[in-house]
Amino acid sequence: MAQSGSNIRYGTHIIVQAIRWAFGNFIAGNRFSSLTRRIVVFQVTALLVLVGGVLYLNQFRQGLIDARKEALLVQAEIIAGAVAETATATLEAEIIDPLARLGKERGWVDPDKLLEERDVPISPIAAAPVLRRLILPTQTRARLYDKDGWLILDSRQLTASGQIVAFELPPPGGSDDRGWFRRALDWSRFLIPGPDYQRYREAGSQNGRIYQEVNLALGGLHATMERVNDRNEVIVSVAVPVQRFRAVLGVLFLSTEGGDIDEIVRGERLAIVEVFMIALGVAILLSVVLAGTIAEPVRRLAETAERVARGTTERVEIPDFTSRRDEIGDLSGALRGMTTALYDRIDAIEAFAADVAHELKNPLTSVRSAVETLEIVKDDAARTKLMAVIQHDIRRIDRLISDISEASRLDAELSRDEQTVFSLASLSETIADLFNTTGTDEGRTVQIQIEETATESAFDVRGADQRMGQVLRNLIDNALSFSPPGAPVTLNVTRVGGLVRLTVEDEGPGIPEGSLEKIFERFHTDREGEFGRHSGLGLSISKQIVLAHRGAIHAENRDEGGARFIVEIPADTSGPLQKGTG
Repeated sequence: MAQSGSNIRYGTHIIVQAIRWAFGNFIAGNRFSSLTRRIVVFQVTALLVLVGGVLYLNQFRQGLIDARKEALLVQAEIIAGAVAETATATLEAEIIDPLARLGKERGWVDPDKLLEERDVPISPIAAAPVLRRLILPTQTRARLYDKDGWLILDSRQLTASGQIVAFELPPPGGSDDRGWFRRALDWSRFLIPGPDYQRYREAGSQNGRIYQEVNLALGGLHATMERVNDRNEVIVSVAVPVQRFRAVLGVLFLSTEGGDIDEIVRGERLAIVEVFMIALGVAILLSVVLAGTIAEPVRRLAETAERVARGTTERVEIPDFTSRRDEIGDLSGALRGMTTALYDRIDAIEAFAADVAHELKNPLTSVRSAVETLEIVKDDAARTKLMAVIQHDIRRIDRLISDISEASRLDAELSRDEQTVFSLASLSETIADLFNTTGTDEGRTVQIQIEETATESAFDVRGADQRMGQVLRNLIDNALSFSPPGAPVTLNVTRVGGLVRLTVEDEGPGIPEGSLEKIFERFHTDREGEFGRHSGLGLSISKQIVLAHRGAIHAENRDEGGARFIVEIPADTSGPLQKGTG
């Protein structure tokens, strides 16, 4: 038990060291997060349930009691046989042979012959050395009763020469001097269901028949019993008859000392608790380490996200945990992507504001100069020319403000637009008919060519049909503005793999090689003379709408002359949410 206590102290030391190490490496300097607490509590609770279940279902105690009863029975039979050899034929003993008793009662057997089979009671002087040699080394208590149930010998009064007899007394005042841990371990027995044992009562000088097993043994039977003493310690007892031939000379009553079995059970439970203490320390350590690998990265991501939300002047870098290849890594990658998109949007807004300021400043400067000149010019022709300049610049400002307002609202409107499935071919036919019906300048027309397919849904796409109609109008309007008089604008709709391709071709001068990418930038235009009509935002808005539909747009020059704009939108293959009208 001393070794067990040492192991318990060692296990407790391990737990303390584990908690200190975890605190110093993972918690010190950081708050003990709720996630960390939950992980530790869950791990410890699972371990407690496991150990509690082992203690609850453990049958070691009952198995030990059964084994002790069998051993005591074997020991009692051996000792009873040895004691029986010490008997002398001087007194009458009770005959238990049923045939002989029946013959005596009915006169079949001569009573004088029965006297030859009568045995004598046990001699205490002869039995004492036998008990001393066979009982004292086993730490088992033996009591020898005669055939009437009166005590003959008690091993507690049998001592070797010079040996001191010691009896354990209860502590003064009923206090328990055992350690708190042992008391708690003993108290745990009451939480584990078991048999309802009888209370052991010391017979003393009373007749041994107060013990049920002694009564049975006086009848020639072997009997066992389990009881508990005042300290709830199990006492196992067996009683066997001391017989010579067929006569019961007395009863040998063997019992364990209180606490013998409980001490073994306590040691077994201590071993379980030792393993539990070590496992508890390891569980707490691993829980804190696990929490550190989860809670700490999440805390860093949260703090960095808060810094981004506060809008610091410097660009904040989200910690990169994508190498973890787990949910934390996915979260880190998503936050980094979101932050990058946010900063890109901020940069775009800043650039947009700068472009707007620049584009508005030019016509405003022109208007101010014309107004200042108008005050000093007296010539009517010059004044008329200045008024024309002012009106042109005002129209230019009005067109800029309208297009800027539309561009600034586009992102929000795209996110709110209802997503439907519609046919891009039908939409193209409608837009082309609209241009041809309302008429175009100088005889220009819009021709449409749609690829023949096996199914009507080959040109179905998912998105906002009104926004895609705006893209078509911008592209056709742009092509018509560059086409020579009488030249048509051709609109083609085809299916290429998983994409629906839309091309708009004109027969104009084409696009300068250096402007094939720039034409989609805001306020870019190659016709300054018509700036009042074209602000340079139409193609930029078209590209923004196409990208919102997960598509792509680019421009190229035709070999035979003119420009070609190509739009590709992913075809819908998942089934329509709601069929658009086109």
